[in-house]
Amino acid sequence: MFAYLIRRVIGAVLMLVIVSMVVFGIFFGIPKLAGQNNDQLAASFVGKAPTAEAIQQTKQRLNLDKPIWVQYGKWIQGVVAGQEFNNGPTVEHCSSPCFGYSFKNNQAVLPQLEDRAPATLSLAAGAAVIWLISGVSVGVLSALKRGSLWDRAAMVVALGGVSLPIYFTGLVALALFSYKLGLLPGGGSYVPFSQDPATWFQSLILPWITLAFLYAATYARLTRAGMLETLGEDYIRTARAKGLPERTVITKHALRSTLTPILTIFGMDLGLLLGGAVLTEHTFGIAGLGQLSIDGITGNDLPVVLGVTLVAALFIVAANLIVDLLYAVIDPRVRLG
Repeated sequence: MFAYLIRRVIGAVLMLVIVSMVVFGIFFGIPKLAGQNNDQLAASFVGKAPTAEAIQQTKQRLNLDKPIWVQYGKWIQGVVAGQEFNNGPTVEHCSSPCFGYSFKNNQAVLPQLEDRAPATLSLAAGAAVIWLISGVSVGVLSALKRGSLWDRAAMVVALGGVSLPIYFTGLVALALFSYKLGLLPGGGSYVPFSQDPATWFQSLILPWITLAFLYAATYARLTRAGMLETLGEDYIRTARAKGLPERTVITKHALRSTLTPILTIFGMDLGLLLGGAVLTEHTFGIAGLGQLSIDGITGNDLPVVLGVTLVAALFIVAANLIVDLLYAVIDPRVRLG
């Protein structure tokens, strides 16, 4: 178990390094391959009306006059060990992990990530609990009542949930429950948990349900298909032939086997959302990592984009590592070697 964990951690670190190389190459390597020189590349990161002084400062800050591998080495060194930035009259030290300073507001990227992360964590965690419980429950009931009215109705709703994009269901939910009926707060009403837990919960109910509706539909269909396949296995018939109660057969044998692929997808989905639920945050006006990434992309704010990308990759890798360790707990057929 310990050796398996060490191998998975080493693999996760290597994956993060590869992701950082790819992202860094997209922003710095591909433009040069397309024919841009250092001045043109620096000007694209400065703004609409760059001055010669601003271009020169950007070239020095990003080490654009050095080879691409040297640029990457200095950048990743700053992420791991921190680095110093010469802002003219003063020299600022950026402690590790240092993602640099925003081009837009000249603030360190890490504090911005730390400020936005709680909103994204709140949104993703609450929605994940709802969609996992509701999706799996509906899928199991549909499989047990195959061909019934409940099964057909549940799958129709699930198909609608998968088909409808989040910005459509989100806007409809806001128009109906917030602006017309006044039952729930509208967009932009998010309040941090540390300020007011009750208001935090109330402001996230609608985003949670809207986001969970999309994922719960997928999980219901996957659970139903997995349960129908598992219920036809020989060991399920053997368990029933031994006289085990139907509830034990379903929960202890059939459901545990069905949850293995569900757990895999859950790890991926949760990891992606922890990196920023872009459409949901934008629709409901939640200032999370997804909204920060949009601001960074539209503002051509390279350090912010790199920081959000690495944090999102870290969440995805960590979520998949946890899923791999949970395999042996959920499915006794899986052994970690």
